[in-house]
Formats: sequence, C-alpha cells, structure tokens
Amino acid sequence: MAFFLQAISLLMAQEQAPPFLDEQYQPWADSVLATLSPEERIAQLIMIPAYSNKDQVHVDSISGLVRKYGVGGIIFFQGGPVRQAHMINRFQEETKVPLMIGLDGEWGLRMRLDSTVRYPYQMALGGISDEGLLYDMGKEVARQAKRSGIHVNFAPVVDVNNNANNPVIGFRSFGEEKENVARKSLAYMTGMQDHGILASAKHFPGHGDTDADSHYSLPVLHFSKKRLQETELYPFQQLMDKGLGSIMVAHMQIPALDDTPELASTLSKPIVTDLLKEEMGYEGLVFTDALNMQAVAGFYPPGVVDVKALLAGNDMLLNTMNVPATIREVKNAMERGEISQEEIDQRVLKVLKAKAWLGLDSFQPVETDHLIADLNNPKAEFLSRKLTEASLTLLRNEDNILPVKGLENTKIASLSLGTSQITDFQKALERYVPMDHFTFPQEGGMEAIYKLKQQLSDFQLILVGIHGLGIREGGNDFGISPEMSVLLRELMKNQAVVVSVFGNVYSLDRIPGLESASGLIAAYQETPLTQDLTAQLIFGAIGASGKLPVTVNGAFGIGDGLETAAGLRMAYTQPEGVGISTADLTGIDSLMQLAISEQAIPGGQILLAKGGKVFYHKAFGYHTYDSLQEVSPDDLYDLASITKISTSLAAFMHLKGLGKFDENQTLGTYYPPARGTNKADLKYTDILTHQARLRSWIPFWMSTVRKNGSFKWYTMKSDSSRRFPVKVANNLYIHRKYDQKIYSEILESPLNPEPGYVYSDLSFILAPKVVEAITGEDFYDYLERNLYKPLGAGTLTFNPYKNYPLNRVVPTEEDTAFRKQLLHATVHDEGAAMLGGISGHAGLFGNANDLAKLMHLYLYDGNYARQQLIAPGVVSGYSRCVYCASGNYRGMGFDRPNKPGDPNGNAAPSAPASSFGHSGFTGTYTWIDPENEIVYIFLSNRVYPTRENRNIYRLNIRTNILEEVYQAMKKTAGQE
Repeated sequence: MAFFLQAISLLMAQEQAPPFLDEQYQPWADSVLATLSPEERIAQLIMIPAYSNKDQVHVDSISGLVRKYGVGGIIFFQGGPVRQAHMINRFQEETKVPLMIGLDGEWGLRMRLDSTVRYPYQMALGGISDEGLLYDMGKEVARQAKRSGIHVNFAPVVDVNNNANNPVIGFRSFGEEKENVARKSLAYMTGMQDHGILASAKHFPGHGDTDADSHYSLPVLHFSKKRLQETELYPFQQLMDKGLGSIMVAHMQIPALDDTPELASTLSKPIVTDLLKEEMGYEGLVFTDALNMQAVAGFYPPGVVDVKALLAGNDMLLNTMNVPATIREVKNAMERGEISQEEIDQRVLKVLKAKAWLGLDSFQPVETDHLIADLNNPKAEFLSRKLTEASLTLLRNEDNILPVKGLENTKIASLSLGTSQITDFQKALERYVPMDHFTFPQEGGMEAIYKLKQQLSDFQLILVGIHGLGIREGGNDFGISPEMSVLLRELMKNQAVVVSVFGNVYSLDRIPGLESASGLIAAYQETPLTQDLTAQLIFGAIGASGKLPVTVNGAFGIGDGLETAAGLRMAYTQPEGVGISTADLTGIDSLMQLAISEQAIPGGQILLAKGGKVFYHKAFGYHTYDSLQEVSPDDLYDLASITKISTSLAAFMHLKGLGKFDENQTLGTYYPPARGTNKADLKYTDILTHQARLRSWIPFWMSTVRKNGSFKWYTMKSDSSRRFPVKVANNLYIHRKYDQKIYSEILESPLNPEPGYVYSDLSFILAPKVVEAITGEDFYDYLERNLYKPLGAGTLTFNPYKNYPLNRVVPTEEDTAFRKQLLHATVHDEGAAMLGGISGHAGLFGNANDLAKLMHLYLYDGNYARQQLIAPGVVSGYSRCVYCASGNYRGMGFDRPNKPGDPNGNAAPSAPASSFGHSGFTGTYTWIDPENEIVYIFLSNRVYPTRENRNIYRLNIRTNILEEVYQAMKKTAGQE
C-alpha cells in the first residue's frame, strides 16, 4: 500500500499547470475584464490573420479591426521581421487591450519570416538522440520570438506520423513512435515556455494517420478511442502533465468520439470539452486550427463556424474571417442560452492571464534597430548547425566506404540529380579533394543517361546528391523522374555509389534499389547547411549519429542509422564550434579592411582552424587594385617562401621517416655534384637552420642581361624552341641547360666568412635535385604521390597556368626589371622562374584550404585522416629550436618566434614559443600552434604592383590577425 501511495504521489508531482494559471496574474486579468463591454469580451477570443508581405490596404484593414472591435490577437503569416514589427507596434498602439501575437514557427521563425534562422524540419529533429539540443532550440526560438514581438508559437507538432502517405503532416512530425514524439515535443515546449513564450501543441487529438489534408477537405479517422488513447493522445498527455500552455485542435472527423456527420473535431463538444478539458483535465488555452480551412469552412460560413467552435469548448478562435459576424453570432448564441456570459468571461480571463504571463501587462514596442542582426546572431546559427549535424542519418555503409579513405588511390566524381546547376553539395565536396562534377536534371532523357554512363565509367566512386525534391509526395514521387531512377540504378550496378537524399525521408521509398547503394545518407531537407554538413560527413570531418524516426519501407525502418566517428579530416564550422565568439573576431575583418584601404594588399584569404576545425575562412578584396575581380576562397596564390616548408622540407621529413634522409648527414652525402666543393660537408642540421654559412641569395637573372637591358642571346628567347623550351614567364623562355649553370653557381659560390645565422635560399634551390637523387623520382611527382594526393591538396602545384584558368590565379608583381610584364600564374621569384617555375625555395601555388591540410599534417606530427604520412616524431623534432642557446631561434626549416611576446616580432605576441611556421615574400604567412591546436593561413599579393610596397610590414597585419584569435580565446576563458 505504501508503494502504491508513493507512486500516486510521484505521478501528481509530475503534473504541472500551465504557467499563466498562477494567482499572480489574476489581478491584472480581473481589472482588464472589468473595463470590457460584452462585445469586447467576445473579441478577446478572436485571433485574426495578418501578413507583413501584403500592401498597405491589408495593413489598414487589420488596423481597422483592431481599433473597432478590439480583437484579442493576431496570427502572422508570410513576411519579414522588420515589416512585421512595424505592424505589431502600430496595432499594439491602437488597441485597448494588448494583442496576443502568434506565429507558426515549427522549424523556427523562418517557417513564416524571411531573414531569420532556419532550423531543421521536425522529422529531421526526430532522429536526434540528444533532446537537450531541442530544448536549446526551444529556448532560442523563444528568444527570437520575444525579440520579434511574438508571444505564441504554434509548435511543436506532436502528431504521431504513422501514415507515410499523410499529405499534411509528414515531415512536420517528429516521427512515428509516440514516445520519441513525446520526448522531442516536450523538450521543444519546455525550452520555449521556460523562456517566456507560450507553446501550442498541435493538432489535437492527432493528425498523423490521415490521408487527407484538412486545408482542403475533412479527414476521417476510423479509429477506436482505445487506439487514440494508446497512440495519438499519448504525446499530448505527456506535454499536458508538464505544463503545456496551449493546444490547437485539428479539423478531423472522428466517429469513435463524435459520430455527427461531417463535423470536424474543432466543432465537437465531446472532443474539445468532454475529452480534452474534462477527461484529460487540460486547463491551458485551447486554440482552434485555422477556421478558414475547408475542413470547416466548407460546411459553415464565417461567424457560424466560429460560434460552433466556441460552443465546442475552444478558447481562442484562430483565423476568424469575419469579426463582426462572429461577434454577432456569439451574442445570438448567448441569447439562445447556448453559452453564458460567465462562460465567456472565464475564457477571457484565461486569455488575459496568459497575456499577463507573456508580459503584456507592461507592453513595450518592438525595437526595430538591429532586429535582423539580433535574430540571426551566430549562436542561433550555430545551434542550427548542431541540430542539422546531429540529424544526418547514415542508412548504408557497405564495407565502411564512409568516411572516404585513400584519396590518392580513388578517382572520385560527384553527380547531382534533379538539377542542371552545380550544387552547394558539390562545392562542399570539392574542399576535400579535386573531382569532376556532373549534373542530371529532372527532365533529362535516355540520351543524357547514356552519355553520363560513358563519362562516369572510369570513376571508382560516385558521390550522388538528389536535389529539387518536393517536401510532399504530391502525386509525382516527390519529383523523382523515372530517368533519374534508371540512371542511379545503372550506376549502382557497376560502381561504388554513395547517395545523399536532400529531401523528405519518405522519398527513399520512391527511389528503387537504394538498398543496393554502397552508401546512403538521409539529409531530410535541402539547404546550403545540410549539403555542407553531408559533404563533411562523407569525408569524415563530422560523424553520423542520426536515427530514422519513421519506417520508410522494408529496407529502411524506424531506428535505423549507422554511426561513424568525427575528426578524420578538417571540419568546417563557426567560431562558436571551437568555443570562440564570432563577435570577438570582428577585429580580423577590420584589420583586413585596414590593409586594403592602406593599399598594403589588394586582397587576400584567411583561414583559421582550431582542433582540426576550420572556424574562419574568408576571402577579402580583389586580385588587383582595379577592383575588377573579387578574391574567392578557391583562388590560388603564389606562396613564395612557404614553398620551403611545403615542398623541400616536406620531402625531407617524409624521407626521414623512411630512413632515407638524416639531418645529421651532409649535402655531399645526398647530392653527388656537391662532392669536392666547399658545400660537400655542410650538415643538414646547419643548412635547415640557416647557419651553414651559405650566402643569402644570388641574383641569377642579372647574368642573363646585357648592359642595354636586353637578354644575352644564349640565355632567353621570346619564343619556345627545342633549345629554349623552359618557360620563365609569358613570351620568355630560357635555355634548356641553364638550370645547370644555376646549380653550379651555387656550388661554386663562396661561404660566408663568419659562422652564424644568415637566411639563405640556396640550399632550398638545390633541394629538388637532392630529393631526386635520393628517390630517383621527379620532385613534384614525389610530393604529389606521397603527400598532396593523400591529403586531397589538389591546388598545391607549380606553374598553375598549366591547369587553372587565369581568373583563378592571383597575379603578383608588375616586374619592370627582369621579365618586363605582370607576373600572372608564373612564379614571382626570379630564380624559381629561371628553373621553369619549379624549385624548393619558391614556386608553389595554392589556396588557403589546401595549404591548411598540409599544415594540419604538421600540427598532428605527420598524421592526417588516420594516415601517418610522415613518421611520428619527425615534424615535432624538426619544428623544435636547435640552436636557441646561440641565438638562432629557428627550427629545421621552420621559422619560430624570434621574440616571444614581442608585438613587433615575427609571430603573434601570444603565440607560444613552441609554435612554428613560415612567411613568404609575396605577402603570405602560415603559423602552427601545437599547444592550442591552431593552424593559421594568410595569403595575399602584397607585391602587387611592386615589391617596394612594405605597408604590410608597417601595419603588422599578418601577426596581428592571429593575435585577435588569442585575445578571443582569452576572453572566452575569462567568461568560463
């Protein structure tokens, strides 16, 4: 008996009244009610529709209803936040009693308002295991709603969608399992109501198992009351027990509860009063569904339908289409004794108490300044990212094809079905590895199928995105054409195909053979964010954790969803994703704008990553000061001396791990031409730390020029030929054996008389020949095969004019001394140019994204994507200071902070002494901080139009940008 009483006590403790029923809201409600006429009291139970994207006539008509009749509330539909705010402020100023403002925000305000954050559909959220994320969503939606002047969010949808053919709920539901629907709904509801917004569970008593849309007709539910209680009513009861503030009654005919012919549940007293209010004990606000929907409006005219809804027991009449007719009909019903003034007053008091809880007893106008920015703050956007990431559902992963591995051995293509344009999905895939992109529109025919099959036949892996799907089936298989299905089926026969479906999860049943796909991802909807994150999932930057919340067919059932681990490759996120506030990084943008305005640089790329997550990746300015072409994140820059650590040093470290290179050996050990010269015994420990007594540089190009400025006949020609095949620049070719003269000149050059640190290019110019002597392989081929291809760093290349259009390569200097032209897609450094653009000290081009992959390899001591490309301990060893005791702060090949903490040093003042990187003469810079797991890339062409421009040094832009990150981190740490 004691156990039974304890259980009863626990059950009662779980029950919670709607928040506005607290006695503290009673005095204001009573005082307002006393001032209202009978007609005004009826009007308080009316909520009219309004649109902020309609004309002034519409606005004025709503204003007239507010002023003349004193309606209780307005439900807003399509429009924009600022326009809507202006309307709200006007109407609130004109009303006698503050208006209750409602909106359908099932997936956030974006469901109705432009310029707001979009959260995933509820079906996607149904697959998330962490309900805490949904609470956070409710909290954030509440913040946005309050900021916008909204008081009631007609959400969540708590319908249990156990009918795959449901034409009106479907993707709007959390799924088909009642417990899951209840948990998700409760989290969303609680998040909103804990933060001052009234939730409204819909569509009572459950619209999930219908095959008709109540917007157009009256659905009929032929279920027993027992079935309804066990399934449809379950989540409603769970929310009621936890203090649900309001509920929306659906327009459905349910003979088991009320067998009146053609009577919607909204108009049924046995359903609204007897079941909802009395049997289930609900005390919160009861809203009708929209009374202009055909399920009710098709049977009763305006005014009549409203009074029937009121008589059924509803408190608020939603979308009343004729306010004076409704007031008149209610008064007539009162005169007939169908409803009393006391009953009206009790409902009005409930509405007024809810308004008091919502803060309408001290209404303040909506502040329109900064409204859009406030609604779209980075934290809100990051929450959307987290929700979307957690929802992605991996349904097939044959032989663990995902995440994609072995980039160096896999020829990959992407194919977007349902569109003729390259998609955001394909652009996101391109960040990980170069690939060919193909499209196939919905109207594509058999001839196009044959052509695509031929084009794709050589690819080992095809990443397919299915786009342009309808959110509802609509009688056309969600927009999936037979030809799309044929093409997909044909490809899956012979090749590894990973399919990502960007649309309603039920569409999986309309694509024959998906169970044969090598990989299958349900992304639930098509947005730039879902496409971005799906690409990251495919390449292992993020993991898969979503579970299917519904049964699609025999192959894909509820609860299905495979898991994969995150962190394989670089992820792309927001600063909030690494614990930094976006607001604390605005200084980076300001510094870049300063650099551009001071003409230190025409433009540039910045990439910042922490913990393997890229949290800042932007392009600024233009290729040149004429402002004709904006810099894109995909553009290639001349990396200048970053080439040293990205080619020569990269090769040496790789060879070190293979036991083929030892920094304790000499140049003569590895490079036979050096033997017998004064360079033979130079030890690589000294060479790589720039204290081998090598000269700083040799102006090789000057030896090719006569006193009158023309080239000596045996050095350069304006046209290529067998004897002059090596391109130096446009219309300039060097003798085929001139490289030997350069190498000989280095070997014959005198050593500096005094020992000590002197930064020198000379050993790095020889480095390709050293690598080739060790490996017997072409320098770039060796780098590409062993490093660049496994990393997916396709833009790291020499001589980009060979493979890239000029508009993707940022020019450098207007060379007036040597080449007499703008240097565009050919290397800036004169020595590297004379070597055909390929050298170990300069000549490498690339974009920030691909360079960051290599720097992450260094950050993680030679390991990236679970491939140990450089043996453990090598990078960490080479990046350490070798001769610090003698004043040489450099590592072997890497630059290190020469004056840690100095704002004018070569590193950010807050960069630890263990950090390392390199800078480039053209205005490039990269830095790695292993203590904080930071990778920083800065690419610019500060030498345009002349190398004499030293403003970038004067402004200290490159290191100051990284310092902004450290200061942001310190600020975050101080707030913890």
